[in-house]
Amino acid sequence: MPVEMSPQRFEDLVSDALDLIPPKLAAAIDNVVVLVEARHPEDPELLGLYEGIALTERDSTYAGALPDTITIYRDSLLEICDTDDDVVEEVAITVIHEIAHHFGIDDDRLHELGWA
Repeated sequence: MPVEMSPQRFEDLVSDALDLIPPKLAAAIDNVVVLVEARHPEDPELLGLYEGIALTERDSTYAGALPDTITIYRDSLLEICDTDDDVVEEVAITVIHEIAHHFGIDDDRLHELGWA
């Protein structure tokens, strides 16, 4: 049974997860917006999604680009959790996972590092 949680509490957990990023690393996050939505419209089981141009891929043509987006899918995450503590952990893992994509770290490397 999915965990029930108010949208505000969930957004606070996303914010708390962003606060876990070390300050020097957080300072390197550039032109990114973090959003919370209920579910991905085409993949309802998706927990999070990074859309944009990773820092490792940016070149001189990047100037003026719209912000990259990281979307965290609330209902999908709540559905896989049994307790509030599970939600806290899964939100943190998902946020870190998507931030890693911003830094150019792919899924294979994230799996190796234990952040899959």
